[in-house]
Amino acid sequence: MKLNAIILNGSLKHGDEGSNTEALVNEVIEIYKKENVNAEILRLSDYNISYGIADDMGKGDEWPQILDKIINADILIIGTPLWLGEKSSIATLAIERLYGSSSITNDQGQSIFYNKVGGAVVTGNEDGAKHAATSILYSLSHIGFTIPPNVDAYWVGEAGPGPSYMDINYENEFTKKHVELLAYNTIHLARMFNKNPIPNEGNQLNN
Repeated sequence: MKLNAIILNGSLKHGDEGSNTEALVNEVIEIYKKENVNAEILRLSDYNISYGIADDMGKGDEWPQILDKIINADILIIGTPLWLGEKSSIATLAIERLYGSSSITNDQGQSIFYNKVGGAVVTGNEDGAKHAATSILYSLSHIGFTIPPNVDAYWVGEAGPGPSYMDINYENEFTKKHVELLAYNTIHLARMFNKNPIPNEGNQLNN
């Protein structure tokens, strides 16, 4: 069965404007394509996502169409730039909306996010990548996603103003290795869940 991956790009940039986060995400997607995994990037800033803790906040809210894609995916990657050492506001908003959707159940009575795997991609000009990844990966785990090992691919530049990820022509061996770890470990675990989903004993939300 062919796997599906959804990547939420939490960049504050819109449309086709260059995104360092998307540049790093695209390296993950190159591996996904090689391994026959469907992958789609959704730039969150291009959607009208309402504030709130629910799966649908009503008129004008475009989160439900994003959620439908996540529900039909095997892998979810959240990508974010760093601002003042934190993940972006829109990445936070997406995580809040995911939390508000976690009471939806699958046909086994589990959270709809069971048997899906998660990861994080982070870019920035200063420190904060591990902090942002920690927040993202914990949040995903808390609502039902499974986090494989080494799925925090990141790049940060030196302190202060300086080159961004696209400016260095993507030449960083540490980052490239972690892109590889993220891609293959999410694929491996997603394939396992396709064959052997988590049993529903002890984890049905309504029992």
